Amino acid sequence: MQNKKTKIIMGIDPGLATIGYGFITYEKQPKLISCGCIETPAKTDFKERLNTIHKELTQLIKKYKPDFVGVEKLYFCKNVKTAMDVGHARGVIILTLCQNKLPIYEFTPLQIKQAITSYGKADKNQMKEMVKIILKLKSVPKKDDTADAISAALTCMYNLK
Repeated sequence: MQNKKTKIIMGIDPGLATIGYGFITYEKQPKLISCGCIETPAKTDFKERLNTIHKELTQLIKKYKPDFVGVEKLYFCKNVKTAMDVGHARGVIILTLCQNKLPIYEFTPLQIKQAITSYGKADKNQMKEMVKIILKLKSVPKKDDTADAISAALTCMYNLK
């Protein structure tokens, strides 16, 4: 159980097939509470995939009760259909956060990379390694989406200080 001074920050890496999430706390030092992915299989009806994102995200919010949320902004995508589908999923994510009256902070991938590594062109392995170091984890997060979500939460934390 967290005390009243401790803040919980949720980070989200939006997607359609895989939505990364991470929850951290911070007082003097950030600490990872939980992380993972919401997954929606490609063969599932599109509307049902969006509904799954909404339902699972709502359950996570109710379970961890975040005070703030850091969300990665979409960046350029070569495939227009993929970009549109991810845009729909991101809309569901933002709506779900708004329905739960959560303060949302949005960051570009460049802003997140700069906040975590001080280098805007850091690669996925550099990002994972810095997440491990910052949170004093035993190993790097396995999935890129999870590491990206944790990075969004950490970036949010840095911007709140």
